[in-house]
Amino acid sequence: MTVKLVGLRAEQFRHPLDLQATNRLKQIPGLDLLVRNLLGSVAGEFFYLDNIASSIRVSEKQLPELYELLVSACETLDVEIPQLYLRQHPVPNAYTLAMRGKKPFIVLHTSLLELLKEEEIKAVIAHELGHLKCEHGVYLSLANILVLAAGLIPPWGTLLAQSLQLQLLQWLRCAELSCDRAALLAVQKPETVMSLLMKLTGASPSIAHKLSLSAFMEQVREYKNMSETELGRLLQQLHTSQLTHPLPIIRAKEIEKWAQSPQYYDLIQKAKIGYNSKSNNGGGWRNW
Repeated sequence: MTVKLVGLRAEQFRHPLDLQATNRLKQIPGLDLLVRNLLGSVAGEFFYLDNIASSIRVSEKQLPELYELLVSACETLDVEIPQLYLRQHPVPNAYTLAMRGKKPFIVLHTSLLELLKEEEIKAVIAHELGHLKCEHGVYLSLANILVLAAGLIPPWGTLLAQSLQLQLLQWLRCAELSCDRAALLAVQKPETVMSLLMKLTGASPSIAHKLSLSAFMEQVREYKNMSETELGRLLQQLHTSQLTHPLPIIRAKEIEKWAQSPQYYDLIQKAKIGYNSKSNNGGGWRNW
């Protein structure tokens, strides 16, 4: 049974690498001004208009089963319910935008629904909620805008933009690890999150049900062993430096490790104690 994590705070599950990378971004001179200029009201209106014109908004009246997954994940993670949209796209993906002055929204690609089971879709939604819980929205939007505008930046600003883009990509890869933890907290089954990552690595609707999670995790451990040599570490860094997300096999290993950690165990056990206390005594949740 999934227990609600009432009063959950981002600091209770945030990945240390996410915290370090976020602090580094905050120390960049002028970044706050850049954020305000690029993410002003015009940009907010543009992204919102493009989304609402090109996607289906999920609600109690539109795809209610999908909306229930959103509501359930929000209740478990103690997050305010954002808008959820479904967009026609052949590449399985999901993303979150939180523009200034606009209610944040999550977008799912239709191909995700063809690939994943119900609990795995809930994990994807919870991953995106993790961005909101950890207040990643501003930097997420900034990263997207810089990537789109890279060709429009004058030559004198190219090196600065490239440097900032590299730092944002590094931050984004670290932030994704926190959001995977949010996904685990929402479904409370590590195998569900690891299966989701396996399918995003190399599955199609026709073969997804045939994949072996245990075989995939053996592959994960083989990749992990490569990092024990200096050459292996160098090759892995070169392989991932331009990616917006950590490799799925890295994410799967991180989830497997965190699911066995005292931090995760304490979060779930304290929530269960609070649930039992409420059920047995009719009172409120215990503080934790």
